[in-house]
Amino acid sequence: MGRLFGTDGVRGQANGLLTAELALGLSTAAAQVLGEAGRSGSHRPTAVVGRDPRASGEFLEAAVVAGLAGAGVDVLRVGVLPTPAIAHLTAALGADFGGVLSASHNPMPDNGIKFFARGGHKLEDELEDAIEARYRELAEGKPWNRPTGADVGRVSVHDEGLDTYVAHLVGVLPNRLDGLKVVLDGANGAASRVSPEAFARAGAEVVPICTDPDGLNINEGCGSTHLEKLQAAVVEQGADLGIAHDGDADRCLAVDAEGRVVDGDQIMAVLAVGMRDAGALRRDTVVATVMSNLGFKLAMQREGIRVVETAVGDRYVLEEMRRSGYALGGEQSGHVILLDHATTGDGTLTGLALAARVAATGRSLAELASVMTRLPQVMVNVRGVDKDRTAESAEIAAAVAGAEAELGETGRVLLRPSGTEPLVRVMVEAAEEAHAALIAERLAAVVRASLAV
Repeated sequence: MGRLFGTDGVRGQANGLLTAELALGLSTAAAQVLGEAGRSGSHRPTAVVGRDPRASGEFLEAAVVAGLAGAGVDVLRVGVLPTPAIAHLTAALGADFGGVLSASHNPMPDNGIKFFARGGHKLEDELEDAIEARYRELAEGKPWNRPTGADVGRVSVHDEGLDTYVAHLVGVLPNRLDGLKVVLDGANGAASRVSPEAFARAGAEVVPICTDPDGLNINEGCGSTHLEKLQAAVVEQGADLGIAHDGDADRCLAVDAEGRVVDGDQIMAVLAVGMRDAGALRRDTVVATVMSNLGFKLAMQREGIRVVETAVGDRYVLEEMRRSGYALGGEQSGHVILLDHATTGDGTLTGLALAARVAATGRSLAELASVMTRLPQVMVNVRGVDKDRTAESAEIAAAVAGAEAELGETGRVLLRPSGTEPLVRVMVEAAEEAHAALIAERLAAVVRASLAV
């Protein structure tokens, strides 16, 4: 069996890979690995647990809570809230760790389990490995001292999580949003209540769409992976901008008043310039992944802002930010980390910060986003292949080298297995979109032939 933990927790089809038994076992293991630091004398460790509104989250949350309490951890259930809200509450409530049930932008049949360490921080690889090793020991029947009687964990509902989180978001904004009209697409997900409430408290006129989750419609034709509804609503409503979240609201994409998409790179560019002007961009540096558009890097170079690159995945961006003390980082997909105010990517906070920049400058989002020009970028997701053999394929390596030689300095190629889905991503940038598409499809064909299952 391969490693259970991917780049963002354990994720897969609910009741397929991700069963109640797996959730129970993983949470029991997490309680033993993460809870030990909080156990002293009569004090029991505490965990915050929340979820997105997927139907499968109901039974998976029950399994996680049972595993934690059965291992002697007190559980605070905070209900349906964004993933970054669970991270914030883990720190704000002084919990020893946190857990969230969500598959983020994945379709409804999927779900996932992710844990946060004390302080609301993502787990280091070593901790994930320790949890997985302990899980496998438990699955093999290794005996352990189960708490009994008064030593079992207690479960309670914490109803104030939304207010605590929204107050934090609004409280860190540099200015209010009065006078702005904003359309918010909640993806029928975890931000459906939080995001409209936060923007309204900050002074914006809010037009919510896709904020009526029923457990089955999360990410369905809406949210940050399907921007068409938001684009149409912004133009129809005459709004200043639109904000789209994904299912667990750890990311944010935007739409300007003309209905044009403003992606994560552009959002980071706008925020980086604003933070630099305010003296808040530490060492005039922003952290991005190798997936960021070449246009972003060129724009930051013109602005005198240094770009530090990491591997794909917001966890790697976050690790570099924490290690080197940077304040801003993120991904083209809309995972943006404002480390002075959050321990992880936070889509609602990002949207608020972007809107605050529009309000403070009096400039349109389109004008602010024009600080960078995106080079044509084509992405092909190759499904139905064995992604684990990508690095071993000489045919793929030769095809990539040939494509890079063909593009020269006018573009680039990035080919990698997805960390969260069973597919290989092929990304090509070029001066002309048609040229990028031609090379991307050529590489995708090599991947299909070389990694066929």
